[in-house]
Amino acid sequence: MHDSLKKALDQVRAEGELKQKTKEYVFQKTQGCKRAKKAGFRIFLPAAACMLFLFLGGYWLYFTPTAEISMDINPSIELAVNRFDRVISVDGWNEDGKELAGSLDVWNLEYTEAVNRVLENEKVAALLSKDGILTIAVVGDDEAQREQILSGVQACTAGEKNAACYSASPEEVEAAHELGLSYGKYRAFLELQELDPSITAEEIRNMPMREIRDLIQSFTDGESDDAGTGNGTGGTRGNGKGRGQQKRHGKSCERN
Repeated sequence: MHDSLKKALDQVRAEGELKQKTKEYVFQKTQGCKRAKKAGFRIFLPAAACMLFLFLGGYWLYFTPTAEISMDINPSIELAVNRFDRVISVDGWNEDGKELAGSLDVWNLEYTEAVNRVLENEKVAALLSKDGILTIAVVGDDEAQREQILSGVQACTAGEKNAACYSASPEEVEAAHELGLSYGKYRAFLELQELDPSITAEEIRNMPMREIRDLIQSFTDGESDDAGTGNGTGGTRGNGKGRGQQKRHGKSCERN
């Protein structure tokens, strides 16, 4: 009986020691797991931050305009182009322009395809078929991209006899926007103001480019007639300003 009691007590003690060792083992394993999770989380944070940075950086690169294509016939619109030559927005600069901008589906198109869609628009095509005048200005700080886009736009309008294409500086466009005009209208406005300082930006904002050019021509023709009467003006103005073809602000591709 004494031996049986001793064996029973030894078994109880052995079970207690086993439980303690089991606790220690489980504790070590769970602590190691926690440490591994913490280490993994510390590794994940920089990787996640890097991915977020790349995403935001790529988003910024894609959706930052680096050039603009200002198109005027009567709808006055501007296509914003990114560094990848894709159209990322369209703005209208008069009533017809806003209506046209809202109807165009050119987002994310390559700029030449977007320009062609504008030219194929029913209203624009109708104006061009009726001897309407189209002016297109390419604006941007990056000279290489600006000249490349200008060349592409000239190719798009090669079949239009009354199309004038040129490049412009961002500063000139900023001055146009301050008056609520697209660049093509602004350029024509400056010409008109030289001939008649009373002309305002509001008066020409919704005028077709053909009507504006005809108005400019009427002023220059009037000056030529005055010069021919011998009133001493000597015809210094005449038609020498090259209306519709001047290259003062950039290249011209007008074809008559």
